[in-house]
Amino acid sequence: MSLTIDSLLGLLVILLTGWLWLNTLRARELALVRARRACERAGVQLLDQAVALRGMGLVWTPRGLRLRRRYGFEFSADGVARRAGQLILLGLSLESLWLQTDPTDTGQVPDEHGAARGRCEP
Repeated sequence: MSLTIDSLLGLLVILLTGWLWLNTLRARELALVRARRACERAGVQLLDQAVALRGMGLVWTPRGLRLRRRYGFEFSADGVARRAGQLILLGLSLESLWLQTDPTDTGQVPDEHGAARGRCEP
């Protein structure tokens, strides 16, 4: 049985897709743990026990090409009012984390490039 370029490319695409899927699952779990810890430290409740992927892109770093993922989540200080939170992972490392401290606080969210304005913690 001989392998052709087409079959090798097909195998490579399948392997890369599997790696991306597994890596994304791992990143989501890490994001959920980070969001949960941040909420615990702030004395608030993470709602829905979930984070949602809001964006993903490739970034060149000194360590090479990395995936930057932006996750959003919601939390509540009183169990009623929902507030927004966001965290950014570069690879599998936390790049920034933001929690909405006031319901009128809307301009402090880090952008999709990770340029964090306002209250963020590394």
